[in-house]
Amino acid sequence: MAKRSSLSIRIVEGKNLPAKDISGSSDPYCIVKVDNEPIIRTATVWKTLCPFWGEEYQVHLPPTFHAVAFYVMDEDALSRDDVIGKVCLTRDTLAAHPKGFSGWAHLTEVDPDEEVQGEIHLRLEVVARPRGRRLRCSVLEARDLAPKDRNGASDPFVRVRYNGRTQETSIVKKSCYPRWNETFEFELEEGTAEALCVEAWDWDLVSRNDFLGKVVFNVQSLWAAQQEEGWFRLQPDQSKIRRGEGSLGSLQLEVRLRDETVLPSGCYQPLVQLLCREVKLGTQGPGQLIPLIEETTSTECRQDVATNLLKLFLGQGLAKDFLDLLFQLELGRTSEANTLFRSNSLASKSMESFLKVAGMRYLHGVLGPIIDRVFEEKKYVELDPSKVEVKDVGCSGLHRPQTEAEVLEQSAQTLRSHLGALLSSLSRSVRACPAVVRATFRQLFRRVRERFPSAQHENVPFIAVTSFLCLRFFSPAIMAPKLFHLRERHADARTSRTLLLLAKAVQNVGNMDTPASRAKEAWMEPLQPTVRQGVAQLKDFITKLVDIEEKEELDLQRALSLQVPLVKEGPLFIHRTKGKGPLMSSFKKLHFSLTTEALSFAKTPNSKCVNELNQWLSALRKVSISNPGLLGSYHPGIFRGDKWSCCHQKDKSDLGCDKTRSRVTLQEWNDPLDHDLEAQLIYQHLLGVEAALREKHRELSAGTEAGSVPTGPGEAAEDALAQLLRVLRDLQEAHRSSPANSPPSEPNRLLALQT
Repeated sequence: MAKRSSLSIRIVEGKNLPAKDISGSSDPYCIVKVDNEPIIRTATVWKTLCPFWGEEYQVHLPPTFHAVAFYVMDEDALSRDDVIGKVCLTRDTLAAHPKGFSGWAHLTEVDPDEEVQGEIHLRLEVVARPRGRRLRCSVLEARDLAPKDRNGASDPFVRVRYNGRTQETSIVKKSCYPRWNETFEFELEEGTAEALCVEAWDWDLVSRNDFLGKVVFNVQSLWAAQQEEGWFRLQPDQSKIRRGEGSLGSLQLEVRLRDETVLPSGCYQPLVQLLCREVKLGTQGPGQLIPLIEETTSTECRQDVATNLLKLFLGQGLAKDFLDLLFQLELGRTSEANTLFRSNSLASKSMESFLKVAGMRYLHGVLGPIIDRVFEEKKYVELDPSKVEVKDVGCSGLHRPQTEAEVLEQSAQTLRSHLGALLSSLSRSVRACPAVVRATFRQLFRRVRERFPSAQHENVPFIAVTSFLCLRFFSPAIMAPKLFHLRERHADARTSRTLLLLAKAVQNVGNMDTPASRAKEAWMEPLQPTVRQGVAQLKDFITKLVDIEEKEELDLQRALSLQVPLVKEGPLFIHRTKGKGPLMSSFKKLHFSLTTEALSFAKTPNSKCVNELNQWLSALRKVSISNPGLLGSYHPGIFRGDKWSCCHQKDKSDLGCDKTRSRVTLQEWNDPLDHDLEAQLIYQHLLGVEAALREKHRELSAGTEAGSVPTGPGEAAEDALAQLLRVLRDLQEAHRSSPANSPPSEPNRLLALQT
């Protein structure tokens, strides 16, 4: 049993940001920190004061986190990036919004005295002396202090204040992990309301000392405890007056906190077995729970429910059967072929999630080279005559204006080249497509052909496949490659327009070049020869894609199961120090590959993939989370000469001075499945719609009693629904009796001391 917390974060856009560059604009990006640990960096949006990001992240983190902060920065090529402002959301603020915090938040000024981090280790005692009681404060050590000096460290000391007296520790030079082991005593007056204040400072020889954080204690609480010891989180100094709200612009955010108590696996088995039985029975059996779940699920949470159900059935080896059931349900209520899978139904949302979970590497293999080529060429492309910008062309001194016809022709040639390359790459990728994806498309193709068998609907099975593969998978990735990890940065305005036009062309091919798709934008006509040729290529590709037998599917899955799962791959720079001085340091670029079993590297890459440092840290934490030999602490510095550079300890085998942070991770589509967590999320959703399910059960019961002869499917659906309600009741009782939800037998006096 464990408590798990997660944050769903969507960084939408900013507006009215101040200009930080001499051009009167800014180059903004966002950094997200959880308790001062950077976990996310968005792309930079160039030359704008109203940037749009639209980036979404799922973060798993410890339930004990305190706050999440969003910093808006201005990127500078030649100097240090400027801080524009920040938005800070505490855990309590997020917990007060069960459906999530959503809206605009004013950026506030970033004050150095408020940007603190780290913890301090203290021992507090009330000791008896002949002349009365005294308060003893032992300052032992600190860790992860903010680096305030240009050398990447600080020169910290501690100032202890109580009842008008101030005492200070010695200064530890060049360390963010100092150890003092110094003790101070103060006369203690019973009944006084004076607080004990412990402040950490960075000593500076010339300028003003920098504030590193403080901890304030209620001394009256110590009279009963007599002694307390522990690590305390440093708090900011919030006594200063900030700049008026709104003067730094605003940030639109959507942040939702979810706290889940995950029970042991055995508690979820009845729910999992019941849902799996319903999927195995399909539409031919009496099972009707999946349609009921879809009926009672609102549009707002349909994507989350679809993803959770899909991952649950993936873990049970029933993803293909689950999707096949949804296909049949959708086909059963669709009368017009041209509306098939066009709505945001559970089938459409589940298939979207399935392709991202099972087909992301396949997408990278097909689209990666084409997207890279578009970014590298940076050509001006435009097909809409109303948007054409005429440029000067020619050699120096021989400039002439380029005609509109020349711009349109060159643009059409460029797009035909990109579209042709994409279709060729797709045609060659049949064997590279995962077996489970091919088998799912085979089921979809067969079901649609059975539902619409006439000659006039000959293209409908092909369009059903392309509605997911092209319209809901490839096209969104082409328009926003950053969100699909195809590129590290968002495209500029020129490249974005090229990608949009290419995505439109792919959609026309996916629609099988229907008259309706051609009529929307007549200026796409120059691409029609390539589109028509692409339709033939795509139909041939789909015919081969769905031509997979059960034996071939099993063989491909077996071969895949023997491969070690890849978690991350990409380039990293290795810093090598050959001696003292800046000229003795060098950086070497190596291409790393991380699997669940090993971390390896090579001089040249096997595939193109850009990863940021926080993604690598997150990936390393994921593969290490079940490591029984994982250390609780480590040294963030190096052992040079006769001491550790971080804490100055002289024993090389000394315990680490910083704690291992293994619980803040970014969720990726290729993460290992967590069956218990998915079952818990499904249970939480069903619990939220329990009233609707009970009402449905009453309707089914009334219908069965009113009929002279019980109807088989209705009676079976009633039985399955009754079982589901019993399972929900049992899980609810298990949660009530779980130790995680029980109040602690004794209050934590250590935390009660901190104010």
